[in-house]
Amino acid sequence: MGRVKGGFTTHRRHKKILDSVKGHAGSRHRRFKVAKESLIHALAYSTAHRRSKKRDQRSLMITRVNAAARKCGISYSQLIHALKESQIELNRKSLSLIAFNDFEAFEKVVDATKTPSSK
Repeated sequence: MGRVKGGFTTHRRHKKILDSVKGHAGSRHRRFKVAKESLIHALAYSTAHRRSKKRDQRSLMITRVNAAARKCGISYSQLIHALKESQIELNRKSLSLIAFNDFEAFEKVVDATKTPSSK
């Protein structure tokens, strides 16, 4: 029985990896062994960074709301507490967008929290 060389299958497998690492620098997108390692690390980083991106975005939102709240003469934690007390259900993302895009509307929200609510 003759010897079977795995040319087609190997070429296809290598091509798939090399196509995936097309933008990587240096030999990381040319040589198969290095490219395979590079792809493994890239996929691990993308998974980790997908999760950390959510944390970073929330942190940015809180920073924006805090800065806008301090312009209105109130701290972030006092604002969040006042929002809960006055039963205004705005999440941090919408507060951040309002503060960033329309500061006058944000001031109105802050003023709404300062008025005593009827319980």
